[in-house]
Amino acid sequence: MEIISIRIKEIRLENNLTQSQFGKLLNVSQDNVSLWEKGKSVPGALQIKLIAKTFKVSADYILGLEDY
Repeated sequence: MEIISIRIKEIRLENNLTQSQFGKLLNVSQDNVSLWEKGKSVPGALQIKLIAKTFKVSADYILGLEDY
């Protein structure tokens, strides 16, 4: 779970987005993004798919199964 939180934060920061802005793009709250980045929660499959499509990364990258 730790790698997912790290990757989500990296993607957000690489795109110069606040947690609130990132959340709006994914139709989730800033609180959800915060929980993901702290490793206290994980995004569901639909959110992972949306992150991958929106930011042009693979779901495997988000899940830590492959490097960028």
